Amino acid sequence: MDYSVMGVRRLPGAMLLAAAMLCSGRLAAQTPADPPTSTAPQAPAAQEGQPIFRGGIDLVTIRAVVRDGKGRPVTGLTAREFLLVDNGVVRRPNAVEHDNGPIGVALMFDISGSMDIDERFARARETGYYLLSGLRSGEDEAAIFAFDSSLHMVQPFTTDLDRLKGTVTNFSPWGMTSIHDAIASASRSMDSRATKRRALVVLTDGFDTASKLDAAEVSRIASSIDLPVYVLAVVPSIDDPRNQEGGNRALNGDLADLARWTGGQLFIATSTPEASNVARELVGELREQYLIALEPGEKPGWHSVEVRVTRKNCTVQARGGYVAGPRRPVS
Repeated sequence: MDYSVMGVRRLPGAMLLAAAMLCSGRLAAQTPADPPTSTAPQAPAAQEGQPIFRGGIDLVTIRAVVRDGKGRPVTGLTAREFLLVDNGVVRRPNAVEHDNGPIGVALMFDISGSMDIDERFARARETGYYLLSGLRSGEDEAAIFAFDSSLHMVQPFTTDLDRLKGTVTNFSPWGMTSIHDAIASASRSMDSRATKRRALVVLTDGFDTASKLDAAEVSRIASSIDLPVYVLAVVPSIDDPRNQEGGNRALNGDLADLARWTGGQLFIATSTPEASNVARELVGELREQYLIALEPGEKPGWHSVEVRVTRKNCTVQARGGYVAGPRRPVS
């Protein structure tokens, strides 16, 4: 199987659907753009289960979570219920998959000096333990990273999750913080992971003091492998970004944007009950991801994409676009 320069997979038509469901398309993203907000016309109806393929095709995949009006994941949607607004043009996906298969999670702990204040790292350890406890040992896989001014591999990916739980207590916070740079490095290390439902979870207080990369540059790297980044802020109440009278505004800015652009989101945990609830919600969300296969648009370059569903009162969480490479002759 070969890869194009832009990182999307090129597959013979007979193999496309199976490969779309087994592999994630790799692509290079540019600075994300907000999707259009205007209501677009309906795309032509596609016959369920009968996508039409050319003899060869370039494939992009997009992971998406669909929620109802109460914020609960929506399951059981079919390909006919999805629409994609690609640079303003309404399109149907080539294929959509949803199952409750294994997930892969990389936990990335902030061990910079600021995490030694107000029991922030204790909250991060606690939340990490809850996250690992929500995974299925022997089926799901997880890895442990730590970062201060650089990224450290603590435990490579494994399905032996009981062994991982002890590693989250072996850190001593100190030093400067490079959140953006560490996310970029960890994302690159996950490029070869085969798990369909995967994510990078960053446990941090949100203070970045030394990164060379900004949020847009990091989201480009994570999006290139279709990796959602979840930022789990472990902060005291005074730094809660939901507190309109104060809080860490950086969490509501760069880090929230970075998470949203990659198809993840920002979670906040200021107490033990909240840490437990956040961990359960995050793992549950990963299990409910839809994997959407899309033939990229004809025009090379950045494509802003909004994923929609036709079912009423639903919202969709997905990355904001992809980059299409130049078309190659069909073999």
